[in-house]
Amino acid sequence: MKTFFYSVKEFEKPYLLNANLNTHEVSLSTQSLAVETAILSAGYEAISVFTNDDASAEVLALLRENGVKYIATRSVGTDHIDLVAAKQMDIKVGNVPAYSPYSIAEHTIGMMLALNRKLILANANAHQYQFDLAPLIGFDMHGKTVGIIGLGEIGSIVAKILHGFGCKVLVYDVVQDSKKAETLHFTYVTLDTLYAEADIITLHVPFTAQTKYLINQESINKMKNGVMLINTSRGGIVNTKDILKALISGKIGYLGLDVYENERGIFFKNHQPQEKKDQLLLTLMQLENVLITGHQAFLTNEALTNIADKTIENLSDWEKEYYKECNSKIGKVVHLEELLH
Repeated sequence: MKTFFYSVKEFEKPYLLNANLNTHEVSLSTQSLAVETAILSAGYEAISVFTNDDASAEVLALLRENGVKYIATRSVGTDHIDLVAAKQMDIKVGNVPAYSPYSIAEHTIGMMLALNRKLILANANAHQYQFDLAPLIGFDMHGKTVGIIGLGEIGSIVAKILHGFGCKVLVYDVVQDSKKAETLHFTYVTLDTLYAEADIITLHVPFTAQTKYLINQESINKMKNGVMLINTSRGGIVNTKDILKALISGKIGYLGLDVYENERGIFFKNHQPQEKKDQLLLTLMQLENVLITGHQAFLTNEALTNIADKTIENLSDWEKEYYKECNSKIGKVVHLEELLH
């Protein structure tokens, strides 16, 4: 099946080509999907996208005109795709439901430790041959209360790791599993209780209308003074302007972000010095108690292998289903127009 891959990074290519092994006729492009680049899909039955691509209704309409019938996103989240519009246009969508939850969970813990023990500052000072310990005082993770918002696969692994540190783990999730709580040694609480008691809060929920700006001025006011906040899920879950105010006031003591609400067009590439920069992001980067990574929590060999394998598998499964449906229609007396739909 002819498939056009958008937003392919150099490091992805060997994984995708190895997973495909000539199964499908693929074209790999570094171009991101947008109104201007939708034309590249002409002549292809399917496309593959990543999190920072624009698969809005406007773009989907262009894809449909070009003959695209299937979108395989190389991600768990689908918030970059207008699923309602896709359904209306009869464009099927497939995602990678679980490529390596360990990669993101471990990155989350790494951010906690790096912020707590001021590893970035310590490394920078050491490179300047400065070894004063005064600005590097951290705290024991053991005995601290950590609140996890969202207990999917990633959140569950984070809970397991934190229990090993000797943390008290609180969890908020719309679905509760008492057996899992017993096995992973955590306690379900309300969101307000989590805000009030947690020394560290980490976010592991999908981006939806309900979770947009879940962390805002109102919720921040309910948190402990000096709380550590980690977000490795989706940028739009936190109101970055409110976060910045809380950092400046000291309400938030530490911030770790692997995602950013305005990351499209910023993350996943290098920029020239003369390019216009995002001022909000630049301001955050100037703060010593802020750690920002460019949406790399997923970036492990195992995860990249699983993403590529599942993406090719999704394409193959859809191809089989599509042609099976076409063959069943051909076996009947139907109008040509029906076959085209």
